[in-house]
Amino acid sequence: MKIDASLLVHDLRQMPALARFADEAGFDGLWTFETAHEPFLPLVLAAEHSRNLSLGTSIAVAFARSPTILAHTGWDLARFSKGRFIMGLGTQVKGHNERRFGVKWEKPVEKMREVILALRAIWDCWQNGTLHRRCQPAHVPARRRIMPGLSRSPAAH
Repeated sequence: MKIDASLLVHDLRQMPALARFADEAGFDGLWTFETAHEPFLPLVLAAEHSRNLSLGTSIAVAFARSPTILAHTGWDLARFSKGRFIMGLGTQVKGHNERRFGVKWEKPVEKMREVILALRAIWDCWQNGTLHRRCQPAHVPARRRIMPGLSRSPAAH
């Protein structure tokens, strides 16, 4: 059985000490939420100040970000944490999407499926140099648009 901790960090300066404590105390993972703050940034600090913890978002609102932005964030956190990052995505509710994030609410199950497929296609392209799945243009640029200077090097994690 694994034991994780959920963190509502209101001051990023607390994160290094919290991550060290959780790591040394034997917790298996730390999770952040998209509530009053952005959920990814605290995990960069947690990755830097821990060695064994799984680090994840519980949840990050998928529709408030483009799949390409999510792909970059997830890729970078996975590499920086040496494979310890887990991206937890969710839809949130219609009111938050429309009023808080300014995102149109439409077909959330279908849209989440597209986001996940787009993320996997982008990461596959960065890892293997191919886009073998067609995505909607808004989600994944055509292979010819992935410019050499903007492509990523394959990840070990």
